[in-house]
Amino acid sequence: MASIFQFFIPQDKKFFPLFERASDNLQAISKVLVTMVNAPSAEKRRELIKEIEHLEHVGDGVTHEIFNELSSNFITPFDREDIHELVSSLDDIVDFIHGSAKRIELYKIDSIPPNMVKLAELIQSGAEELHNAVKELRNLKNPGKIREACVKINSIENHADDIFDLSIARLFEEEKDAIKLIKMKEVYGALEAATDMCEDAANAISSIVIKYS
Repeated sequence: MASIFQFFIPQDKKFFPLFERASDNLQAISKVLVTMVNAPSAEKRRELIKEIEHLEHVGDGVTHEIFNELSSNFITPFDREDIHELVSSLDDIVDFIHGSAKRIELYKIDSIPPNMVKLAELIQSGAEELHNAVKELRNLKNPGKIREACVKINSIENHADDIFDLSIARLFEEEKDAIKLIKMKEVYGALEAATDMCEDAANAISSIVIKYS
């Protein structure tokens, strides 16, 4: 009987800590990314890339936990589709951060251009705003704070688009080595895609707020 009653207890105590673990890990990996692109040496950069790889594995583990809870629990705090969209977007941001870092390592990009640093900083800002918004999902008493964070994320993504466009235009204008051009373009693309995923996560949070606040 105890197991039957447990089945009908709302799973808020399971889901919300997992959401916050996912956003906290995202915040952590974004900070390491910024430190990595500002690293003074290739050796230090390699150490930080290993840390990014570890945090990417941590994020995968949290994502799998949440999906397991979704598949095994009848009652969820929000629509399953909204939870899936939010968690998938957070995981995608982490994946693109990891992909950016690995490309920098594999392509042996020794000198990080200022605009790559700026994109990394924007990713960190987006991650911080997402973490702030996710923490407010527990009780939805402050939907205004969530909306404010989502608006900031949208602004961050727009700024990242501008930096990306400018960087690629400058790259095609100034870089004469075609192979290096392709390598740099891929790194820029992965960084910019991470900010796109920040906006996707913010949209998922906005959908939750509209439905439940």
